[in-house]
Amino acid sequence: MSASNEIDDFASLLRRHRLAAGLSQEELAEKAGLSSDAVAALERGRRRAPRPLTVRLLATALNLSETAFADFTESLRRSPALHAPQVQGPPLPPDTLIGRAAELAELTSLLGHGGVRLVTLTGLGGVGKTRLAVAVANEVRGQFEGGACWVPLAARPDGPEVIDAVAAAVGLRPASDAAEVDALAEHIGSRQLLIVLDNCEHVIETCAWLCTVLLQRCPRLTVVATSRELLRAPGEVVRQVQPLAVPPSRAPVDEIREADAVRMFLARAAAHGVHPRDDRLRQVSRVCRSVQGIPLALELAAARVNVLTIEQIADELDTSSRILSGGSRTAPLRQQTIDAALDWSYQLLSAEEREFFEAVSTFSGGWTMPAAVAVFCAEQTDACHERVLDLTGRLIDKSLILVDRDAAEARYSMFSVIRQYADRRLDDGGRRTVIEQRHLRYFVELAERAERTLGTDQQAATLDHLDVELDNLRVALGRAISRELGGESMRLAAALWRYFYLRGHYSEGRDWLESALRIARVPGPAAAGAPAVAPAALAGAARGAGYLAFLQCEYDVAAERLEEALGRYRRLDDPAGAALTLRHLGSIARERADYDAAHELHLESLHLYQQLGDKAGIAWARHYLGFVSWLRMDLDGARDYSASALGYFQQAGDGEGITWSQLNLGVVALYDGDLDGAERLLHQSLGRAQRLGYREGVGWSLNQLGVVARRQGRLERAIHLLDESLAEHQELGDKWRSASVLEALASVAQEHQNTAYAAFLLGAASAVRDTIGTPVPLCERPDTEGTTTAVRAALGERAFAHAWGAGQATPLHAVADGYPPDALSTLDTPW
Repeated sequence: MSASNEIDDFASLLRRHRLAAGLSQEELAEKAGLSSDAVAALERGRRRAPRPLTVRLLATALNLSETAFADFTESLRRSPALHAPQVQGPPLPPDTLIGRAAELAELTSLLGHGGVRLVTLTGLGGVGKTRLAVAVANEVRGQFEGGACWVPLAARPDGPEVIDAVAAAVGLRPASDAAEVDALAEHIGSRQLLIVLDNCEHVIETCAWLCTVLLQRCPRLTVVATSRELLRAPGEVVRQVQPLAVPPSRAPVDEIREADAVRMFLARAAAHGVHPRDDRLRQVSRVCRSVQGIPLALELAAARVNVLTIEQIADELDTSSRILSGGSRTAPLRQQTIDAALDWSYQLLSAEEREFFEAVSTFSGGWTMPAAVAVFCAEQTDACHERVLDLTGRLIDKSLILVDRDAAEARYSMFSVIRQYADRRLDDGGRRTVIEQRHLRYFVELAERAERTLGTDQQAATLDHLDVELDNLRVALGRAISRELGGESMRLAAALWRYFYLRGHYSEGRDWLESALRIARVPGPAAAGAPAVAPAALAGAARGAGYLAFLQCEYDVAAERLEEALGRYRRLDDPAGAALTLRHLGSIARERADYDAAHELHLESLHLYQQLGDKAGIAWARHYLGFVSWLRMDLDGARDYSASALGYFQQAGDGEGITWSQLNLGVVALYDGDLDGAERLLHQSLGRAQRLGYREGVGWSLNQLGVVARRQGRLERAIHLLDESLAEHQELGDKWRSASVLEALASVAQEHQNTAYAAFLLGAASAVRDTIGTPVPLCERPDTEGTTTAVRAALGERAFAHAWGAGQATPLHAVADGYPPDALSTLDTPW
């Protein structure tokens, strides 16, 4: 063999041997048992890695000597080096990658030094998987001798076309003499190559199989796949591509501007010639939160800046994702609207997966496995539970459901744009009424079970559970009331009123109850044929509405509702319900300073509980008797009643009861002159209330600790504690306690030599008391009267009247928010 022959590649050598043998391509193919196309592909270099069997068949047909055969096979080793295949590289990014720095760094490390050979970037449609894969491929391509090869699969409808796409991308046109996958594996061989398979979800089984085969046969091959569904191939490392970070609702402007989602929206808006000013950034932040940082949704929302203001876009997105359309004309159809992106995923689901996907859209704020079973299944059997478990897993794998495993029980949810899409599909399927009725029934039963554990050692856990399910409970209540389902409305609202009380949602709880009562009293057409509302449920709802009205100091309305409830309980011969209602009526009398009436009502409640042998009811009646006692300065009676109640509450693990008993005993110590003891007990009540999330207890404890601090001469601490208490009570809507806190603050201001502000606060407190019609509590009158006398003497009648009048004219919320309007510009600055 000549020196020139030594550098011949396989294609050239094959052609020379064929011509030397006097054979045409067709004749050689016939002798070797191959196709003429195969011989032509080998001679032209279109196929550079024939199988060993193909080489031996050709050598035999050409009648090569051992030396010629050795040179023939050796030329195969030289061919790739001399004729490196032209791979299809990754596209150049169209713009700067926003965010993703951490993901890019991690993936670069994994592919470069982590020993990982198969990485799947998964996530919902439009989250940016392809864009991240482009960045990764361009970042690491220099680390692969054979380069980085990009294989777009979105337009490939079936398995064979996937293999053709990969072959074409790596520079191979497979011949028909061998299986295509074999040819592909031989062509890649031992080259160090990165292949990116983009958009695998619709050909997922073919991609999983192909990756498995190629990675087994090509030792230096690495694959990155982007897919809405996992490949589940051996060695797969999965990275969930998350939406871009959005700023919190109350973030400062600088933080908003730096959030990745905001940066993307601003960049896309700028591409449309719109540059929002800094004062519009909070509206931009609203948009980003509405679409939860999903890049495609951000781009589509930003495309609307040419016709809508940022605020209009945000308002639209609060209720619907329909405006998320109008993407780039050059983008694939599935990326031109959010619905098109989700249609792509929806069409890949089985019929049962679609039904489940639509059913769970009825949840708001997430759901648990038992809730999904209750909503999806007509009968809750073990087999149904297994089906739901399997369907949930499949939709998680397809990036349509999110899972949170941080708590003891897994919780599932959807991105809002996906949930809205699935909800519209639920309409298409005509199953909305059935699914929503199951949802309502499940949460009515959940709320009723929860109510039975309040007031026990399970209360804290129950409140936390209801916090998590609050969105679902609100949706269920809304559906029941909008459809005028009197029974379900009443049961659910009545079961939740104590939760709303404990969490400080007085207005919301009362609104739900009043709506349910209105439906029950005047049933609409939707109620025709529905079972009548149970009298006990009506009584419970009226009692709950009355108590929440009392907490908002609307005493006349509260008394009316409670008297209605008391009448119903007595007609039902329900002494437990009557005893509880009497307790609430006693509370109204207590705040109106009718201490004798309050004492009698609580005594009557106590006697009923004693007849029933209800230890919890007895303890609560004694607590309230203690409460009335210290307000009227009967400290011995208050101490005895409260200590007795505390013993039971501690034994029962009733956190709310323990909080109140410690608070009562702390106030008794305060008025008895034991300031250290008072501070200790009140700190205990505050800490427990904070742990429970019991806002009324927090507000009361802060109030009394502020009074203790004033009496200790710690005026700055008193200001802080009382300000916090005022904010809490004002937010709760408790005007009676707010007035007392204002009077306590006035006493601190007077001792602080800020007499004008003290007069202003006294005037504000007086206006609140005039509005609700209650006097200063008896125990607080000495302090309030002493402060008023001292301030009046220090200011003089004219200045006192001016400051007092300014306070009376200022709304409570303005006082709680900080300070006087222009009318007080001539007065001292607070504190």
